[in-house]
Amino acid sequence: MSLNKDFQPPRSSGRTSRPLPNRRSLTVVAGLVVVAVIAFVLFSGGPPPELEARSAPTEISPPPQLPPPPVRHEVSNIIQPGETITSLLGDYFSPQEIYSLNQESREVFPFTRICAGQPYKICTTDGQFESFTYEIDDEEQLVISKEADDTRIERVPINYDVKTELVQGEIKTSLFDAVDEIGEEPELAIALADIFAWDVDFVRDLRVGDTFKALVEKRFRKGDPAGYGRVLAAEFVNRKKTYYAVLFQDGDLKPSYYDLEGKNVRKAFLKAPLSFTRISSGFSMKRFHPITKTWRAHPAIDYAAPTGTPIKTVGDGEIYRIGYTKGNGNFIEVRHRNGYSTIYLHMSKFARGMKRGKRVNQGQVIGYVGSTGLATGPHLCFRMRKNGAPVNPYHVKVPAAKAISKEHMAEFKALSAPLVARFKEPQQTTRVAEAELKSAPTAQESTQ
Repeated sequence: MSLNKDFQPPRSSGRTSRPLPNRRSLTVVAGLVVVAVIAFVLFSGGPPPELEARSAPTEISPPPQLPPPPVRHEVSNIIQPGETITSLLGDYFSPQEIYSLNQESREVFPFTRICAGQPYKICTTDGQFESFTYEIDDEEQLVISKEADDTRIERVPINYDVKTELVQGEIKTSLFDAVDEIGEEPELAIALADIFAWDVDFVRDLRVGDTFKALVEKRFRKGDPAGYGRVLAAEFVNRKKTYYAVLFQDGDLKPSYYDLEGKNVRKAFLKAPLSFTRISSGFSMKRFHPITKTWRAHPAIDYAAPTGTPIKTVGDGEIYRIGYTKGNGNFIEVRHRNGYSTIYLHMSKFARGMKRGKRVNQGQVIGYVGSTGLATGPHLCFRMRKNGAPVNPYHVKVPAAKAISKEHMAEFKALSAPLVARFKEPQQTTRVAEAELKSAPTAQESTQ
């Protein structure tokens, strides 16, 4: 069989055939694919989730439990009769601790001087004692505080917000009524009476139409009125005579009141041993006694006053006699300088601590009005003697206390001038004690 016969070439399909790619082209394509994959990985944010390695789930712990905030509690009250430091603090201190506190407080403020009627406050935190605050007076507090194992006892001054105000009034019946009519408190009347007690007898010297002016400090605690501070300057017109008093401290001496010339308004004797009352019987060498029904000398001044009214010694001195007799009742005799002595009769009781030989200061309360002995009612029988002989207290001329030193006179003049100038302010800027001004704003409103 012949090869040429059997070989038959394929028939043409009518289509042209493609040339096969060469090896170099394939290499370029593969490189582009690799670059594309790398770019996708870099710019797509990472591999698809199914290709990522999975980490073990993390357990989320709840937030830590914070301790509850401390609970602070305050108890404010008034000391009741019979209450003691033990009854007040016995829930917080053991008897041994209270005994130690009592010993420690003696040098600061003895617990025995805690008085009924005074306010106090106890503070605790989570039931544990924090502090005890007791109002000693209007100026100071006793504070017992505890921190950890340390307990402190101290006297601290009371902090006030102070405003100075000019007040003025006119006497129609009494100083008390005049002060009340301008919306002020009785304490202001007492302060004015104490300032001018050496020049004006508020029992017998007052007249309708007398006037007063005062620059007074008004104190506030936490926005609430808290009484009066100092009277910086005052003017009193009595029987058309004008008296001035300006508060000033002369060097290291205690502050005192001086007139415009620098003379001390304080004198050896007060005008009267009582601030406000009435004279029921004057000095006389012949008076009909209402009990014995006989005529006898009455070398004394009788002041009618309610039982319990405080009696003040009219001058510095020493108690020479104290006791009780059938006629005099409870009485005290005080010896003063220059041969003077004063006697106070018919007291209801003596002030605490009064005894023979005790030194007393002018204005100090020595007893209280009563009706012991031969007395028809509560009053004070006041007597004065000079070298043992009776004298009329109203006829005694006594010298004033020491005037301002020359060294500080210029300072006093500079201080007093602007204060007294305030008294010349137009009347409408102050409140006058007139009956029709009952509806005028109170002192508290005027300072707000």
